[in-house]
Amino acid sequence: MGYKVAIVGATGNVGREMLNVLSERKFPIDELHALASRRSVGTEVSFGDKTLKCKDLETFDFKGIDICLMSAGSAVSKDYSPRIGAQGCVVIDNSSYWRYDQDVPLIVPEVNAAAIAGYKKKNIIANPNCSTAQLVVVLKPLHDAATIKRVVVSTYQSVSGAGKDAMDELWSQTKGKYVPGQEVDPKKFPKQIAFNCIPHIDVFMEDGYTKEEWKMLAETKKILDPKIKLTATCVRVPVFVGHSESVNIEFAKPISADEAREILRNAPGISVVDKREPGGYITPVEAAGEFDTFVSRIREDATVENGLALWIVSDNLLKGAALNAVQIAEAMVAEKMLG
Repeated sequence: MGYKVAIVGATGNVGREMLNVLSERKFPIDELHALASRRSVGTEVSFGDKTLKCKDLETFDFKGIDICLMSAGSAVSKDYSPRIGAQGCVVIDNSSYWRYDQDVPLIVPEVNAAAIAGYKKKNIIANPNCSTAQLVVVLKPLHDAATIKRVVVSTYQSVSGAGKDAMDELWSQTKGKYVPGQEVDPKKFPKQIAFNCIPHIDVFMEDGYTKEEWKMLAETKKILDPKIKLTATCVRVPVFVGHSESVNIEFAKPISADEAREILRNAPGISVVDKREPGGYITPVEAAGEFDTFVSRIREDATVENGLALWIVSDNLLKGAALNAVQIAEAMVAEKMLG
C-alpha cells in the first residue's frame, strides 16, 4: 500500500533533502506533491529520477493526503498546520512553532517513538531542533544504562542550519577574495562568518542564553527526561553542512568509556568511530550525506564522579531535519497509524 504525501517548502534546503530521503529509503508513495509559495510555483525539484513542478500551497487541497512534511518556517506552519490537520492529513513539522505545545508530540524515533501516538490531538507531530536531534540519539542509550544527571554541551553548527542565504554568505566571503583584516559586509550573520566563529545562534534571552541554547534544554527534557539538567553554548562555524558537539555528561551510576563505547555501537542510528590516533574520529566533512549520527573521542571525565566526554557529529539537514521527519512517517506506517 502506498500513501499520498505532500512536501511544503519543497524548494528549500530541507525540502529538497526530504525528497531525496523519501526516494533513497523507498518510502511507499502513491502520490507525491511538491508545494511552495506562489512565487515558486512551477519551480522544478527532483524526486529520484523524476522531476516535479511545485504547486501553490495556498490553493492546494489536502483532503485525501495522508502525510504532509512541513519545512516552510514557523509562520507558515502556525497558519497552515492546523488547517491541514483538520482535513485529516498528519503534519510532520520541521519548524520550532509546535515543539513546546503539550498536545503535540516532539519526536526522535530512536528515542521516543511510542510518543507518536499523541499526534491525534491535533494531527501534528514536531521535529526537534537539529542540534537537539543528534544529541538525544546519543544520550538515550547512555541514559538507559546509567541515568544522566547533567549535560554540558558546546555546539559547532554549520551555516546550512541558517538556510541557503547563510551558505551563500559563507561562500561569498571565502571564495578567494578575503584578505585578513579586510572589512566584510555581513548580512545573514551579525559578524563575518568566513574564518571565524560566532557564539550567537537565534535571539538573546533575558538570562543571557540564546534561544538556540534554550531549545536544547527544553527539547531534551521533553523528548528524553525532564529531570536531566543541561546547559549549552551554541556556536556558528564556517562549515557548510554538519553540526558537531562537544559533550560532557554526568551520570548517577558508574559507566566507563569502554562500556559507553559498546552501548553506543549497539544503539540504533549511531556509528562509533573512536580510534585514539590522528584522524581516528569523524568530522563534518565525513558526516555530510550520511544518515547515522557519529560518536568519537569517548573518554572518562575525571573532574566529576561518573563522568564521560564525547564528540558527536551529524548531517544537520538529514538527522537534524529531513531524515528525522521521514523516520517519523516510517514509524507511523509500521504501526499502521495512517490511511
